[in-house]
Amino acid sequence: MENGTLPGTRFVVETSPRIPAKLSRLEELANNLWYSWDRPTRTLFARLHPQLWDLVGANPIKFLRRIDEYRLNEAAEDHAFLTAYNRVLSSYDTYHNEPTLHRLNKLAPNDLVAYFCAEFGFHESFPIYSGGLGILAGDYCKAASDIGLPFVGVGLLYRQGYFTQCIDREGNQVAINADSDFDELPVHPALDDSGQEIRVAVEMNGRVIQVKVWWSHIGNVKIYLLDTDLSENSQEDREITHRLYGGDRKIRIEQEIVLGIGGVRALVRLGLQPTVWHINEGHAAFLILERARVMVSDAHMNFYTAFEAVAASTVFTTHTPVPAGHDHFRRDMIASYFSGLDRELGIGMDQLLALGNDPGESESEFNMTALAMRGSRFQNGVSRIHQEVTSRICSGFWPQIPVYENPISYVTNAVHVPTFLAREWADLFDRFIGGEWRNRLSDRTFWNSVNDIPDHLYWSVRQSLKSQMLYAIRQRVSVQHYRNLGNDTHLERLLKHADMHEPNVLTIGFARRFATYKRADLLFNNLDWLRQIVLNPQYPVLFVFAGKAHPADQPGQDIVRRIHAIAGMPEFQDKILLLENYDMGLARRLVAGVDVWLNTPLYPMEASGTSGMKAGINGTLNLSVLDGWWGEGYDGKNGWAIRPAPDYLDESRRNQEDARTLYEIIQDQVVPLYYDRGKFGFSPGWVAKSKAAMASTLTQFNTGRMMDEYLGRFYLTASSQGLKYSRDDFAVARELADWKAKIGRSWSKITLRRLDVPVRHIKFGSSMHLEVAVYLDGLRAEDVCVELLLNHAISRSGHPGLSPFHFQFQGPMDGSPEHLFTLELEPELCGQLDYRIRIYPTHAHLTHPFETGLMTWL
Repeated sequence: MENGTLPGTRFVVETSPRIPAKLSRLEELANNLWYSWDRPTRTLFARLHPQLWDLVGANPIKFLRRIDEYRLNEAAEDHAFLTAYNRVLSSYDTYHNEPTLHRLNKLAPNDLVAYFCAEFGFHESFPIYSGGLGILAGDYCKAASDIGLPFVGVGLLYRQGYFTQCIDREGNQVAINADSDFDELPVHPALDDSGQEIRVAVEMNGRVIQVKVWWSHIGNVKIYLLDTDLSENSQEDREITHRLYGGDRKIRIEQEIVLGIGGVRALVRLGLQPTVWHINEGHAAFLILERARVMVSDAHMNFYTAFEAVAASTVFTTHTPVPAGHDHFRRDMIASYFSGLDRELGIGMDQLLALGNDPGESESEFNMTALAMRGSRFQNGVSRIHQEVTSRICSGFWPQIPVYENPISYVTNAVHVPTFLAREWADLFDRFIGGEWRNRLSDRTFWNSVNDIPDHLYWSVRQSLKSQMLYAIRQRVSVQHYRNLGNDTHLERLLKHADMHEPNVLTIGFARRFATYKRADLLFNNLDWLRQIVLNPQYPVLFVFAGKAHPADQPGQDIVRRIHAIAGMPEFQDKILLLENYDMGLARRLVAGVDVWLNTPLYPMEASGTSGMKAGINGTLNLSVLDGWWGEGYDGKNGWAIRPAPDYLDESRRNQEDARTLYEIIQDQVVPLYYDRGKFGFSPGWVAKSKAAMASTLTQFNTGRMMDEYLGRFYLTASSQGLKYSRDDFAVARELADWKAKIGRSWSKITLRRLDVPVRHIKFGSSMHLEVAVYLDGLRAEDVCVELLLNHAISRSGHPGLSPFHFQFQGPMDGSPEHLFTLELEPELCGQLDYRIRIYPTHAHLTHPFETGLMTWL
């Protein structure tokens, strides 16, 4: 015996209650993740047994398996409950019969977007996510559902999602992993027409692995999840999908093979034919090889034709702003796992490995981002700053193209408003703005009406949400404290400023992954200055921290320990709280309840970030480094910005400079504004800033805007390009592959020379004649574009935003292997002008004009 418990195996006695006919659709509600963003549905379940609802982690399937039958029978005769139940069903049926936003998605009826991601975060009761990537993917699926997009998600079904975190007395992070029972998750085996479970076979490293396909409803759309935990597999292979991001490089490559190759095969077995393939981060990039293999086999084409056909309909979104963050595998590992695939593709292993080479390197480790970049024609970062960073990092894929002109675009991430907007705000909007707000989230003019909400009512909602958050914090800190054998007296001291009855203390929250670049400990750079801020009895400040470090990330865990140690210092004990086990449920409380959301990444390493968006839509003010989304979101009126220290400084000096800015903003701006309270007990200036934050964030960073941009910039074109490339036995793909091969053989021999004498002065309104001789090495004139770029000031490689002037082909030159191109230039600018002349390959069927990466300057 240990701690008074008997040794043995735990089991659950389930009641398996019979649900009364009047409540027969409760199971339907429990099995559609619509509940993850519909608060009334979750409230409906909680009303049946609040304590049990909390005990099962707000999991409606687990809840229905454990609730006493008599409670369901009582509810079936409770008029108030039936009214609420019928109201929920009415909303559910309306949503599923006609998408909420009534927006035409403009894709053709036979179009289908397949969205691959290694994790999906819908709700804390469905633990197959770890952090921002998964929650973004979950929001993406919800947004696709909202607009009725023809869409399927593809991912992995893990027995163990991300770990449960405990923090012990010394501040050590303890990772606890527990297996999920799939019977208690909203997933169902995919069945074929004969009612048999669908399985696909995936070969790797000389063995065949069976993969089971599950599905889950996300409102109007489905996701398919892959599982290797099957009796017909070896124990080693059953472990492949056991744990999210668990194990070593071997497990990682096997998970990514199952996701990419198994995912494509699963869609084939399901009879689905996507017209757009979206790879959300590089984990799923092996799908490119599988799609090419199928085309080579079924359509009898060579690999390069198949690769063009695949790439034309593939979208790749990268979320990683540093080269080291991309998945790499040893070349011998790839060769072993894909032995035989090279022959199926009709290429050598060296050619297959080259698809994953880092740009400019002949034998680097196999880079999944490199494969995704080469195997797609639509690439994007997830914020404007991230696009600039990624364009530089990945410039080697288009080596002769100026960084600002390479194909990488961006769509800034966003959040699903129904999931993260507190219900209290929705009720207030209904009252003062009208129910149409739900369909006008991107209308900034409309959202100016948030200023019409009386300040005292607005503040009342803010305070109510803060009280709820403080209640949740007190509960979580109490559990943590007593488990670590703390006493009542010390607990009261810790929670002195977390007063849910009088939530009048300025509360600043920091909650996210404890990766080192996020600098959770930047606040503690100068403890003496921090003491000045928090030890003012007239203006108290409470800091709340939460977040997990990856179990293999020792520096991240060191940050957890450091914050725990500082929070334990006598002068900080009631000023700094460190909460354990940050998840989506706690996140919803914190983003809506704190007064200020703190974000201090090392610039420019925050690809986007979405937690600040979730805070902003709830009127919480952001105090953040100008990185990621905040570089676009900050307007000077809706929060505070830490302008990053110059990147030529070493990291220690940058931390000092950014910390100083942080202290100054808190001390000189945040604290005085919060405590500048008028006769009604709140700060009018704070409320005005909060309203500005809410209006600006809601309109810029909602998933409706994000989906519109993916549709307009990528999906519509990817669908049409994919169709065009595949017509007439892939005639366009074959033509383009042959053309690129021809261009590749000749380009290094292309030359340009100026024939005319440059003119130094012309009058405004007159023209200048230019002549260029081009050696084409057998290429046709229509294979190239010769153009001039003009501007007041121009760099060596051009300048963004220029309107090019195209030279006209005049024919072969007499007595020379060169061809003549001419231009009559009539500038619309005046003053001192610079210009450059360049040539690059061009073809009518290119998806991006510079996708070949080739360009020569005169």
